Amino acid sequence: MTPKIAFLLATVTALAAPLAHAQDAKVGEAKAAMCIGCHGIPGYQASFPEVHRVPMISGQNAKYIVAALQAYGKGERKHPTMRGISATLTEADMADLGAFYEQHGAGKSAAVAETPPAPPADVAALLAKGNCASCHGVNYNKPIDPSYPKIAGQHADYLAVALKSYLPKNSNQVGRGNAIMAGQVAPFKPAELRAMARYIGSLPGDLKTVPQPKFR
Repeated sequence: MTPKIAFLLATVTALAAPLAHAQDAKVGEAKAAMCIGCHGIPGYQASFPEVHRVPMISGQNAKYIVAALQAYGKGERKHPTMRGISATLTEADMADLGAFYEQHGAGKSAAVAETPPAPPADVAALLAKGNCASCHGVNYNKPIDPSYPKIAGQHADYLAVALKSYLPKNSNQVGRGNAIMAGQVAPFKPAELRAMARYIGSLPGDLKTVPQPKFR
């Protein structure tokens, strides 16, 4: 092996090392200590921007978790606690956490039907108007792209708060900056968003809160 080839191999190995470290569920488990204080307690409530249960993230798509953390870190999602946490994470940290939570609690839920129970007629009309299934899947548990969230079975009060967060414009304090979701949510009244959230939250899905052991 010539010195030049040896140098190139060493360089490639050095560059690949961080990539091999990323998306490691076991490593992500060790990094989740900052997450479990909210997401590892069943029924735990947050108070910003209003009182609601914190979202279930065990079983969520890894790519979506990474995208959400990036959005908090950039301030596209305005949430002081989540932005503070995201600011401490590297891209590899986010990928590891996503990998961990995607498989966290796997096998503890019943199989999810491809077709969910039919909603009431008025809610069905709202969901059709919002074209929600086109991104989140017909059962709201199998999005067309893993960077979109599973929402079936998610806490209804959180879903309602999340949907309403796309409504504020030019606010430095609250809201989420996502042009697609802002456009989808804009035609609805808050009561209509809550009705859709209640139905989607009632559906079976992969999402869950896995209680953390008392002693780690």
